[in-house]
Parts: sequence; C-alpha cells; structure tokens
Amino acid sequence: MKTKHERFLKQLLETPSPTGYEVPVADVVRERLSGTADEIRTDVMGSVHALLKGNADGPSLMLAAHMDEIGLMVTYISDDGYLSVAAIGGVDAAILPGLRVDVHTDAGTLRGVVGRKPIHLIKADERKNVTPIDQLVIDLGMPGKKVKELVRIGDAITFGVGYERFGKHMTVSRAFDDKVGVWVAVRVLEKLAKAGRAAGDFIATATVQEEIGTRGATTSAYGVNPDVAIAFDVTHATDYPGIDKTKHGDFVCGGGPVIARGPNINPLVYERLVAAAEKEGIPYQIEAEPSVTGTDARAIQVARGGIPCGLVSVPLRYMHTPTEVVCLKDLQATVDLLVRFALDLDACFVPGIGTVAHAAQDDEDVAEEEDPGMFDAGERGAQAEDEAANASADAVWADGESEEKE
Repeated sequence: MKTKHERFLKQLLETPSPTGYEVPVADVVRERLSGTADEIRTDVMGSVHALLKGNADGPSLMLAAHMDEIGLMVTYISDDGYLSVAAIGGVDAAILPGLRVDVHTDAGTLRGVVGRKPIHLIKADERKNVTPIDQLVIDLGMPGKKVKELVRIGDAITFGVGYERFGKHMTVSRAFDDKVGVWVAVRVLEKLAKAGRAAGDFIATATVQEEIGTRGATTSAYGVNPDVAIAFDVTHATDYPGIDKTKHGDFVCGGGPVIARGPNINPLVYERLVAAAEKEGIPYQIEAEPSVTGTDARAIQVARGGIPCGLVSVPLRYMHTPTEVVCLKDLQATVDLLVRFALDLDACFVPGIGTVAHAAQDDEDVAEEEDPGMFDAGERGAQAEDEAANASADAVWADGESEEKE
C-alpha cells in the first residue's frame, strides 16, 4: 500500500466518529473526494454520498460502508468529577477496566482512564466477575468543578488508541469496523475515475448509525435508489485460537476478501463478485449467511421495491475491541475486486432471469410487460416517487444544496 493511502487510512481510523457523532470523519471523506467526485451530498442523517458519473448508460452502483464506531456516552458527572457512562453500540464491558479513553467535548478532547479497584482490594469471589458498564467510572484527573465546566451529559467517548503496523502486513487499531470499509469505498471511486469510469454512475456512500441498527443505510438506500448495491463491512476472522470453525467458518487474515452468500444476498450479485475475483486472479473466501446479516446489506436489500445487493468483507480479528486487526493485503485485494465488478457491471439482477455473462433483453421486456409499474433503472426511481404516497420525500440526488467539488 502506498504511503499516502495508508496515511488516509490512519486519518480515518483516528478521527472520532461514535454512532450519532460522525461529523468529524464525514468531513475527512468529503475533503478527500472533493477533487475527484462529480458531486458530494450529505443527507439529514449525516451519511455522505459521493457520485462519480458513468461514461455510458449502465446501471448505477452504490458501495456502502458505515463510518460510525462503537464508543461510550457520558450519562452522569459526580461532584468529584468522575464520569458514569453507557455504551454506544456493542461494547464489551470486560475490556474496559484500565483502558485509556478520549472524551470528546466542545472544549476539545480530554484524556481519561477507566478506573477499577486494584486486585488487592477485590474479594476473591468477585475477581472473576465482569463489572457492568454502568458501575464503571472514568477518571479525568482533574477537580470535579473543572470537569463539570468542560464535560456535558451526552458527550461521546472513544478508545484512546490509534493505528499501528505490526508483524507482516498486519495492522492494529480501534474502529477498523468499519472505517476500513470507508477507505475501500473511497479508493474504489478514485481508481474508477483513473480507469476512465464505469458505464453507470458509481456512488461511494459512507453511512451513519450502523452500530445501532443500519439506520443510515436505510435512508441512503431509499434516497440514492441505486440499480445495484454492495455493502462492505468486516467479518470475524477465525484464524486464532478459541474459535469454532465448524460454527463460524474458516476465514483467514491475508486470505483475500470475503464474499457472502445467502438470502440477504442477491444470487446474481454474488456470482458476479466471484466472477470478478476469478477474472483478476484475486484470492477470495466465501461466507455462508443463512439469515439477514448484521450489516448495511440487511437494510439496503429491502429498500423501496428491493435492491439487488451483495456483501463483501475483510477478515478482522478481535472485533469491537481497541485492538482490531486486519491484513493490508486484504484491503488492496478488495479494492481491485470491486473495481473489476463495477467495470463489468450489466443490467439484469432478477433471480432466474439475469445471467453472469449478460442480461437477456427478451427477459427484461417480458418483465416490463408483466409489471407495468416497473420503471426504467436509469431514472433512479423518479417515476416511482411521483406515484408514491410519500411523494414529498426527495431522493439524495433531488433538490437541495450540494457540496460542490473543488
């Protein structure tokens, strides 16, 4: 990976963006793509959508990755200046005692530590117990009066660690879940621009609030209304001790991108992702997803009248800890896979009708005759919006202020 691209990855990871507080990292994304994207828009949820126009009349493709990270929120400030907190997203209370954290306030970032009684003062029968989050406190190392001047109820907190390389091609950081996906989406847009663009529009989307229920993906899928979508996230690596591979699958850091297969995934999108990987000689891994996934794909697939959606991931060790681990080789391979997928994209994704090689025009004609309510894919649902009961809801690319490219 080139140094400048790794610097951008580090910047994304170290910019705080707990769920509901994603503005700082959204600014980073907008700044990075301001000179490449044809148009950048941010919806009222805070999700960022960067459009790279196609060079022909191909299907539009949205690549979505969430930019929020797990964290904590201040719920109470004692007279002595200690902070009580609640979890934002899926935080494991067992990892918190002794951790350094950053409290993000209007006055700036404050360093704190999660306090816990030393082992000497804990009764033997209590030492094995996990202290619940609502019983932990954060120590800012300053008088209570000063803490109350600087900190407000509702301020967000992130793990006080950053990005590092270690071992061979391995990296460790908080928030790889899923700012590594935002990095991938940005790099795919940049590489498509350099390659002369895909036939259809490409929309790199950095969604918000995935960690509390794929909320940003819900509004982005409705607003953008792409012809095809790929959700990108991390998945559990199972290449370290203690993981049951018969239950969770066999996924190796450095083994290439993971392509999901199951009911949450359009089968033709899956097949074309596999075809793209094989065409480029990219190693890949397949993940069985027998139900809805815990990713943005769950919301995108069922938006409007249904959007053909795929899911691509990279293996991640130690998810939702301050020491998440990924392999840099997997990131670059994923970018190459998605660029090839975008360049080869064609039009029909109806199961049993579309093919990997091409879209059958006769089948499309039959589908249109049988369902006159279907609209032309290239119009992004404008016709459907006019006929919908909620016609006042504008699409992301409809009226509204935009952030023009510099």
